[in-house]
Amino acid sequence: MIRRQARLRREYIYRKTIEEREKAIQEKKQKLKSAVEENKQIPTDLRADAITLHKTLKWEDDGADGLTTSVDDEYRWAGVEDPKIMITTARDPSSKLKQFAKEMKLIFPNSQRINRGNYRMEQLIEACRANDITDVILVQEHRGVPDGLVVCHLPFGPTAFFTLTNVVMRHDIPDVGTMSEAYPHLIFKNLSSKLGKRVRDVLKYLFPVPKEDSRRVMTFANEEDYISFRHHVYKFEDRELLLKEVGPRFEMKVYKIVRGTVDKLDTADTEWVHRPYMNTSRKRKFLSEEL
Repeated sequence: MIRRQARLRREYIYRKTIEEREKAIQEKKQKLKSAVEENKQIPTDLRADAITLHKTLKWEDDGADGLTTSVDDEYRWAGVEDPKIMITTARDPSSKLKQFAKEMKLIFPNSQRINRGNYRMEQLIEACRANDITDVILVQEHRGVPDGLVVCHLPFGPTAFFTLTNVVMRHDIPDVGTMSEAYPHLIFKNLSSKLGKRVRDVLKYLFPVPKEDSRRVMTFANEEDYISFRHHVYKFEDRELLLKEVGPRFEMKVYKIVRGTVDKLDTADTEWVHRPYMNTSRKRKFLSEEL
């Protein structure tokens, strides 16, 4: 098993090393295609390879961008097989964090919660790989208040880091509804940028494909780079739609994405990181295309 994982890891790293080279070739093809279609002069840096690149353009399909990336490789089985999720906490969790982890287990179908104990993260990740776990979710706290969420996709990443704010437990919501176990429908709002779509994929593939008659809905709505999570069930009564919140609810904000697993952060490449003190002339909105 260890030799097989090492071989798969080497193959994955090799595919990522050639990704940048393929991306550069694809960009040249797009420049050449635009110049030909608009009847403009071919850029100077493309003239030497223009004939070779032009011969390959006719094989490009309009239904794809012609480039397969490591992102495609990460979620190649999404929708084909249901995800299997393991939820755990940091060491020595408080009673409130344990309760929050239990409620997170109710949110994600096909998930299991385990006690962290004295296990090292390397041991947990290796055990999850051996049992075909697709994602590991780590919930964190500060002085008894849940304030962090780490989503690690297996076997090789990515890992997304979120801060949590305004966490409201199920038992703190008045007249809370019954928790359904049906696979939920998902609503994503205002995640239209490249980073927003990346975050949307990380969250979307934590859930299996729902049935059409499912009455369970989960919403991830972005506003000012804070993603509000809401969980509802609905029913029709006398031709009216009745919506009931079942909780929990919270706001989450992504601050880092790495191309690796949570046990290999020292060697993993950083895909994106939020730098809050970066000088800028206008307010940045990373998850949407609005500025």
